[in-house]
Amino acid sequence: MDRKHSSTEATIEKQAVVVRVCNEYYVVDIMKIKEIIKPLKLTLIPKAPKFIEGVINLRGIVIPIIDMRKRFELPPRENDKKTRIVVILIEKKIVGLIVDEVKEVIKINVRNIKPPPKMLAGVNTDFIFGVCKYHDDLLMILRLDRLLSPEEKDLLKKS
Repeated sequence: MDRKHSSTEATIEKQAVVVRVCNEYYVVDIMKIKEIIKPLKLTLIPKAPKFIEGVINLRGIVIPIIDMRKRFELPPRENDKKTRIVVILIEKKIVGLIVDEVKEVIKINVRNIKPPPKMLAGVNTDFIFGVCKYHDDLLMILRLDRLLSPEEKDLLKKS
């Protein structure tokens, strides 16, 4: 393999973190993740959107926490030893995402990313960038900047 070809191969791979929500696997660009932590004690926020579990204080920073099960309208589940909070940045605001499990860090060849199925067009899937196969699983690649509606982002900015 010549050097030019191998350097091209390296530039089209992205590192990502695979997370599980319910029985589905999602991919988060590793460059969007600030850190991954175990769940902390939450403070509830009155009249918050139903998918906002509350806020945590992480080293002096108050962070709103989004329950991904609620966000995706999936059945609720109690936290267990695999539950994690993925701390990310959306619209210059740090937020945490509660996921059932952080599986692993992987490399994805961008040529293997396919658009989301067209039959999902009517469903609120704006937050899905694409899909890719990894081993025997189909992974949905999250578009974090579209995880919240413009109104929800405004609410976060004001908090």
